[in-house]
Amino acid sequence: MTTLHFRRPLLIVAAAAAVLSLVAVGTVMAMAFNNAVAPAWITSTALYGLPLAFLLMLALVGGSVAARRRARGPGER
Repeated sequence: MTTLHFRRPLLIVAAAAAVLSLVAVGTVMAMAFNNAVAPAWITSTALYGLPLAFLLMLALVGGSVAARRRARGPGER
């Protein structure tokens, strides 16, 4: 799926998206608790950030599983 060259940056992007969207979820919840309406960009970050991070992590896990299943040399398993 992904080469070794792209795994580390993809992991950093996925982790940053997860942290940013969790902060956005907390902000939306805190604002709702105070009877305020969160801006649209915070709400959309909360809604779309976590699924994006989940899909990126799923791609990373799938790439790691595929890399482990590939034989490293002739006759090796």
